[in-house]
Amino acid sequence: MQENQYISEQRKFQVEEGILILLLILSLVGIAITAFSPDDGYGYWIIMVFVFASFAILIAWLQSKHKNGEFKEIVKEQSLHWLTSLLVVAGAFLLQKSGQLTAESAGLVILLILSLATMLDGLRIGWHFSLVGLFLGASSVIGAFYQAFIWIDSAIAITIVFLTFLWEFWMNKRIAL
Repeated sequence: MQENQYISEQRKFQVEEGILILLLILSLVGIAITAFSPDDGYGYWIIMVFVFASFAILIAWLQSKHKNGEFKEIVKEQSLHWLTSLLVVAGAFLLQKSGQLTAESAGLVILLILSLATMLDGLRIGWHFSLVGLFLGASSVIGAFYQAFIWIDSAIAITIVFLTFLWEFWMNKRIAL
């Protein structure tokens, strides 16, 4: 029984790690798009809200299989969380259209909103999601201060992936002892 639980936990880590890597890659693409064309970046981040929401629902559903939790409740909670995030992103877009924010500033604000939504959802579904949120927040601040931000962001993303694999290796070694 304990071996089956270990395999299940290992499989859960692999799925969450795969999603972490995919979201980091998609985030880097979005950061690059936003840097070259803030208007295209806005559309990309709107789509990414739906992508992040879909992955959050998937992870929550996989976790509900191992815990007591009804899928309808999970979808309702996640949908409400991401719908409100989408509304706030739309608010940032309206501020930009009214002239209160430049296109570049609106992109950074939208990145911060997505960062917060992802970090908060990570508190519910797991630390991998929170790491993506922290990455997005750091990327928005780095993008505001450094011209070569894409290289810095890429290095941070690679470091996050490396450290999560290292963490899993360390935890597996610890469990084996």
